[in-house]
Amino acid sequence: MNKCHIPIVVEQTNRGERAYDIYSRLLKERIIFIGTTIDDTI
Repeated sequence: MNKCHIPIVVEQTNRGERAYDIYSRLLKERIIFIGTTIDDTI
């Protein structure tokens, strides 16, 4: 059983609240992690 906790972000708007896991929220904002050096091969 995996006991890894994933952080949750709560977004508040005039329509109410919505909870996202941190990875979904970053993807919504089009923020990605490459995990390696940026060079000509990427």
